Amino acid sequence: MIIGIPRSLFYYKYGTLIKTFFNELGIDYVISNPSNKKILEDGKTLAPSESCMNLKLFLGHVKDLENKCNFLFIPRFESVNKGEKLCTNFYLLPDLVRNIFEEHIIDFNVNVNKGKTMKSAFIELGLYLGFSYNKTVNAYKKALETDKKVKNNLLLKQTNTLNNSNKKILIVGHSYNIYDEMIGKPIINTLEENNFSIIYADICDEKEKNDELSSSIYFTYNKELIRAINYYKEYVDGIIIISAFPCGPDSIVNDLIIRKTKDIPIINLIIDEVSSNTGILTRLESFMDIINKESAYGK
Repeated sequence: MIIGIPRSLFYYKYGTLIKTFFNELGIDYVISNPSNKKILEDGKTLAPSESCMNLKLFLGHVKDLENKCNFLFIPRFESVNKGEKLCTNFYLLPDLVRNIFEEHIIDFNVNVNKGKTMKSAFIELGLYLGFSYNKTVNAYKKALETDKKVKNNLLLKQTNTLNNSNKKILIVGHSYNIYDEMIGKPIINTLEENNFSIIYADICDEKEKNDELSSSIYFTYNKELIRAINYYKEYVDGIIIISAFPCGPDSIVNDLIIRKTKDIPIINLIIDEVSSNTGILTRLESFMDIINKESAYGK
C-alpha cells in the first residue's frame, strides 16, 4: 500500500507529524512534486474559477499523485484550538477531492470545537488502517516527539539568526505560502541573494501570549502570525506579508496588520496565478532599497 500526500496546504504545517506517523507504522507514502507551472495549470482546470491560488495548487498536487499511489491522504482540519476556526478550504478538501478524482481517499477529521482532537484523529486513522491501538498510540507519540524536535531546532536556528549582523526581514505568511516553490520561494531567494537574513513568522514560540489584536481574530493561523509580528518586530528592519489571491481571511487580517504596525517598513505582496515574477520582484527590489537607505541613515 502506498499513500499519496499532496505537497500543499496542510502538508507544510503537519507534514512532519504525518510522515513520522506513517514511518512508525511502516506505511509507504509518496509526496507530490514541488509546485510548478504544470501543477498550477492542472489545478486551474479542476478548481472553481473563484478559488484561491492555494486551492488551485492543492488540486494540482492531487493530480500530480495520480497513478503513483493506492490511496490519497486528504485530512479535514476544521479547528485545532477551542473557539477558533481554520479557513473553510481546510475542511472542504476531502469532499472536494472525492467529487473530482476517482482515487480512493483516506481522511480524518480534526475539530477541537466538537471534541475531535489531533490525537483522536490519528488514532482513528491507525485503527482504520488495521493497526492495534497500542501500536497506533506509540506511533502518534513518536510523531509528536519528532515534530516538537524539528520545531525546537528551527526556533533555535532562528534565534541565532536574530543575533547576526545582517539586515533582517520578517516574512509573514502561512507556511503553505512561504515555502511553496511558486509563491514564497522566489521572494525568499531574492532576499537571501541580497544578503538579508530571513525571520519566519510561522516559527515562533507557541507560548507567546495573544495581544489585543490577535485576541480579536477568529482564524487560528492568522492569529499565530499576528503574535509573531508582535514578538519579532523589534528585532527586524522590515516586514513582508506574503498572501495568495484571493484569500478571505488574509484580505481582512493583513489590512489590520498594516494599519496597526507602526514605525517599521512593511509591504504586502499578493501572488496570483496570472502574476509575473517580474512585477513582484520589482516591488521587492524597491522595498529592499528602502530598508538599505534607512539602515544607511541609522533609522
